[in-house]
Amino acid sequence: MEDIFDLEEERLKEEIRRRGARRVLIQLPEGLKSKALRLARIVEEAGALPIISADPCYGACDLPICEAGALQADLIFHYGHTEMAPPASTNVPIIYVEARAMIDVERSVEDALEHLEGWSVIGLSTVVQHVHDLDKVRALLNAAGKTVMVGDAGELKYPGQVVGCNYSNAEAVSRDVEAFLFLGGGRFHALGLALATGKPVVVANPYEGRAYPIREEEVQKVIRQRWMSISQAKEAGSFGVIVGLKSGQTALNSAIKIKRHLEEAGKRAVLLAMREITSEALQEFPSIEAFVNTACPRVSLDEASIFRRPVLTVEEALVMLGKTSWEELLKGGWFKKAL
Repeated sequence: MEDIFDLEEERLKEEIRRRGARRVLIQLPEGLKSKALRLARIVEEAGALPIISADPCYGACDLPICEAGALQADLIFHYGHTEMAPPASTNVPIIYVEARAMIDVERSVEDALEHLEGWSVIGLSTVVQHVHDLDKVRALLNAAGKTVMVGDAGELKYPGQVVGCNYSNAEAVSRDVEAFLFLGGGRFHALGLALATGKPVVVANPYEGRAYPIREEEVQKVIRQRWMSISQAKEAGSFGVIVGLKSGQTALNSAIKIKRHLEEAGKRAVLLAMREITSEALQEFPSIEAFVNTACPRVSLDEASIFRRPVLTVEEALVMLGKTSWEELLKGGWFKKAL
C-alpha cells in the first residue's frame, strides 16, 4: 500500500524552490499521516525546514492558518483534498495536493454490478482520489447495459466529486437516477450520499476489491436519531449555538441568526466558539440543555451517539422552530451549514 497515493513529490520540491520557502507546514488527513517522515525528508532535500501538523484534519475546510502564523511558516502543503473556498485571510500560500489513488478499480466495480442488478440508470460519485477513474467506471457500467449519469453542480472542482458536507453534484442528478454507485473506501461518504439523495447507494471499494450496499436500515437509523434529537431539543429551554473556528467552517452570521430565532421562540441562547466539537467540551456547560452546530454538519450527524445532549444542525434547528418542515429536511437538507 506504500505507493498507492500520488504524493507529487517532485512538485513538492519544485514549489519550495520556486517560492524560496524556508519553513514548510505539511497538513495530512489521517489516512496519509504515515507518509509524514517521507515528505519531511523531501522538504529537507529541497532546502526548507519541514513541520508536520499532528492535529486531526477533516477536510479542505480545516486549514492550519493560525498555526502557520504561529510557526512562521511561509508555505502550507495541504494533502488529500481540493480547494473549496479561499480562506478569509492568510498571508501564507497554500498548495493543494490531491493524492490521487493509483489502484485498480475494475474488480470492485464488477462486483458492484450484482448489487446494481435491479436498476438501469445509475448515478456515479466519488472522492477526489478517484475522479480520474470515473470514465473507466462509466465504460464498465455502460458495457453492462447501464445508463450512467455524473452530476456537475459547479460547486466542487470535478464532476461526480463529493466531499463530506457537499453532495451537490449527486443531488443535481438524483431525480433522474435509480441508484448511486460510490467509488471509494469506507462508508462515511457513501452514507452521506444516501442521506443527501434518498436513493440506494452501492459502494465499490477498490482498496478491498469488493462492493457492498449501504443498507436502508443504516440510513433509517441515522434519520431516527436525528428526529429524536429534534424532539428532545424542543423541550430544552437553554441552547448553546456553536460557532466553528476552523478556517472554512466559521458561520458567525448564521449563528447570530439562529440565536435570535431561538430567543424569539422564548429560549435562552449563548454563542460558543470552538475549534473541536467534542462531547467532553460540551459537558463543561451543564446548564445548557441543547446545542445548535453551525460548523460542519457531519459532526452532528456522525457523532450523535457520543453526545449526551442534542446537537442539532442548522436545518434541524429550523425544523424544531417550525421555520421549515421535516419533509424538506428529508429531501436533502442535512448538509446545509449556514442560513
